[in-house]
Amino acid sequence: MRYTQEDQRRLYELSKQLLDMSVPDDKAVAAQMAGQLRAVINYHEYRYYVLDDPVVSDYEYDQLFKKLEAIEERWPELVTPDSPTQRVSSDLTSAFPTVRHLAPLRSLANSYNAEDLIEWERMVRRLTGLPDDQPIEYVVEPKFDGSSIALVYENDVLVRAATRGNGLEGEDITPNARAIRAIPLQAPFSKVGIALAELRGEVLIRKDVFEKLNKERVAQGLEPFANARNAAAGGLRMKDPRETARRRLDAFVYTLNYAVDAEGNDMHRPLGTHEKAMQLAASLGFKVPDEGHKVCKDIHEAIAFCEEWEARRDAFPYEIDGMVVKINDYALRERCGSTEHHPRWAMAYKFKARQATTKLLDVEFQVGRTGAVTPVAKLAPVHLAGVTISSASLHNEDFIKSRDIRIGDTVLIERAGDVIPYVVKPLPELRTGQERPIEFPRACPVCHTPLYRAPGEAIWRCINNQCPAQVLQRIIYFVSKDGMDIEGLGKANVERFYELGWLRSPADVFRLDFEQIARLEGFGQKSAENLKRAIERAKHNPLHQLIASLSIPLVGKKVARLLAERVQCIFDLMHWSEEDFERIEGVGPAVAQSVKAFFANEGNVQMLREMEALGVNMCQTDEDRPATPAAHTPLAGKTILFTGALQHMTRKQAEEKAEAAGARVLSGVSKKLDILVVGEKPGSKLRKARELGTVQILSEKEFLELLGEDVEA
Repeated sequence: MRYTQEDQRRLYELSKQLLDMSVPDDKAVAAQMAGQLRAVINYHEYRYYVLDDPVVSDYEYDQLFKKLEAIEERWPELVTPDSPTQRVSSDLTSAFPTVRHLAPLRSLANSYNAEDLIEWERMVRRLTGLPDDQPIEYVVEPKFDGSSIALVYENDVLVRAATRGNGLEGEDITPNARAIRAIPLQAPFSKVGIALAELRGEVLIRKDVFEKLNKERVAQGLEPFANARNAAAGGLRMKDPRETARRRLDAFVYTLNYAVDAEGNDMHRPLGTHEKAMQLAASLGFKVPDEGHKVCKDIHEAIAFCEEWEARRDAFPYEIDGMVVKINDYALRERCGSTEHHPRWAMAYKFKARQATTKLLDVEFQVGRTGAVTPVAKLAPVHLAGVTISSASLHNEDFIKSRDIRIGDTVLIERAGDVIPYVVKPLPELRTGQERPIEFPRACPVCHTPLYRAPGEAIWRCINNQCPAQVLQRIIYFVSKDGMDIEGLGKANVERFYELGWLRSPADVFRLDFEQIARLEGFGQKSAENLKRAIERAKHNPLHQLIASLSIPLVGKKVARLLAERVQCIFDLMHWSEEDFERIEGVGPAVAQSVKAFFANEGNVQMLREMEALGVNMCQTDEDRPATPAAHTPLAGKTILFTGALQHMTRKQAEEKAEAAGARVLSGVSKKLDILVVGEKPGSKLRKARELGTVQILSEKEFLELLGEDVEA
């Protein structure tokens, strides 16, 4: 279907209106609303599944779908054959031949909180007749934010790969799937009596690979991808499989959808549980969910695991937008059955929305501590990921120009974890003609010094080191947790003291008059004394902390520590050549030039001399010296990796123990790996390590005993 720009603007505005409306009690009004909901849902499915270019968030789409479901459930006679509730969403296009799946690939019903999951279990008990005191075992897995795929193996050979399509049919993308290294071209199903099998999975891109891919595209003058999901979906539909390979796609299998023997007898149900089916898939060489996977004894354990991963989602190496809770037992699944749209035995627990659409009202240009001028979008307030957003980053001038972002545009914004929200893209099809271009300034908006953009950089900078905005931001950073960590001297107090004329450089922090501070409204004698003690403590901070607090461009915590390890005193850096810097692994010529420029500025050296006179530590401490693990420890010089669920410690604690004992933690199984520590349900890493034959495999108990720690039974 083709939508004109006017159609798209009308359907978008109608979507927003419908989101604010409740399901009416009047049948005639409900019928009209149902027709509107079908129209906008069909449009949004086309944008999402066919164009890979959505204009509403997943959460907003789900809410529209739920309203239509509620109307049709209350008045079944209003259901139409073409209603989106009567089929799964389609991603069929004319670009690839269509093939029929061996078994339907249905969508999932969505939940957004613990109450939804508890209500779902009540429904399961009503459907199956299970009493409340009989626990139901669940499997919880990550809900990958990628592109669905169905893989068919016949006589152990991959014979077909297809997109999900409409759930019954999908697009044949076999040549492209063969270019994805995580998808086995052969798998020994015959060893377990399976002649024909269909597995369902997800194609996606690791976060770090996606970042590299976008950097490469920018370097080639190409438009960066808006998100990893679109990049993965587009990669599956490349005309040339070699282009698919260049996307470095990954693939997980999460369901054995169909399995029969040579006589056509079912080999799927005899496995008994989903967990056994996934263990079989892993043993056959498929990549299955490992991290973020758990078998839970009841719904409460499943809910706790979902909530744990919502808090940890940023640590996951792939984009996930929720968790999937599945009944483990196949026999119980059959008693639950399925609707045309979704199985009743599974439920998606969706994380809070990270994308939303809103209006770009204006742009402000802020000057940072290193002089970088950053455009900040001022937005019509919108609720996103649990907070109300009214500002978002626009990155830089090139970003604005490449996407043709204009004031007045409807824009898609995204928020990841606690990171500042940013504008992903405008929605030009919703323009009215009243939008206007964003004019990037050529002079500092604070001190009016002409801006400078270095060759190869995307950032315009104010080069006036004494620009009031820079000075203030440097002091704010100097006292912050990432700087000297002076408790009680936060951003608001720094701004207040700056306005009073008490702070004009970081050195002034150590000259503050605490009697004056005690007389300020909101302080008092006790608060002033607490602040004084915090500043006195900061004077004794290690050298690496001081270096990191000075706002030297390109010098963060890691580089600051590398420098502090190699000097007796901060002033030693004044005499270093570029070669001295570049001898340090991880420090390149750009860092060397930045540090040299900092010390070439007499004002910076004078500031450090003043701090030294005021009692601030300028020399290396014991904390600055690199720890040297004892050469006799069992892990000295070894590489190590952990897999599976650990019982006596978290994964992070285990890695810290290994590093403290002299080991280096790797990110995956390779020929460089010496030791693999295996917890419960280890997944594919264990199989790969065994195949190498050179990796020492330890249990968690053996690992702890190797470190000399007692392990309780």
